[in-house]
Amino acid sequence: MKVEPFKRYQQAIGEKLNLAFQQEKQIQTAAQWIADSVQSEGWIYTSGTGHSHMMAEEIFYRAGGFARVRPILDPPLMLHEDASGSTEIERKEGYAKELFEGYVLGEKDVFLISSNSGRNPVSIEMAQLAQKSGAKVITITNLTHSRSVDSRHSSGQKLFQVSDVFLDNFGEIGDASIDFEGFPTKVGATSTVVGAALLQAILVQAVGILLEKGIRPEIFNSSNSDVGEAENDLLIEKYKGQVKGL
Repeated sequence: MKVEPFKRYQQAIGEKLNLAFQQEKQIQTAAQWIADSVQSEGWIYTSGTGHSHMMAEEIFYRAGGFARVRPILDPPLMLHEDASGSTEIERKEGYAKELFEGYVLGEKDVFLISSNSGRNPVSIEMAQLAQKSGAKVITITNLTHSRSVDSRHSSGQKLFQVSDVFLDNFGEIGDASIDFEGFPTKVGATSTVVGAALLQAILVQAVGILLEKGIRPEIFNSSNSDVGEAENDLLIEKYKGQVKGL
């Protein structure tokens, strides 16, 4: 019996999510570091290049998300201005140092970064710089893809090798997951779905850790609910001058 392509994709996503959530130790560790950071009034820094920049936006100014998030979102590394150009920029060594200008990371902070291939210099150097500052580095990557390619960084390292903890999104080499007979290219990328789920799982766990300690973290509500908007206004007033882009 023919299985419709969307059903095949649903199955692929389900299998990858199941594998991803078996990384319980990594999820718990990342959540503990974030809880510790929030408790000590540190910051959750986050970034990503190409489509992975969406992982940074996923946890920034998000309903149900922490208020103490500082995203490093650089338009040339995103897709809305020059998509193909962003591919070239993420391969530039030294560019990450420019991105970190104006940010002072420290031991109270964590740095969350996503990269499917984990091979390009900007992501690798951002992780290295964050580690050098004393921040804990948590990454989400496609381990199978990353191990199948060479690093584009002069050190020869890949993102998972410069992380304090990394989580695998269990994606395919090349990200797309569904093939068609007679068609040369797979379709249906999975890294965004699985990556977002892992990020949210980590943050939910971090909230649970804090509440068990009797600590009520600052969390954004939905700005499209009457009560939520009033609560968010207080957080925006508090952090507007401290968070670029808020």
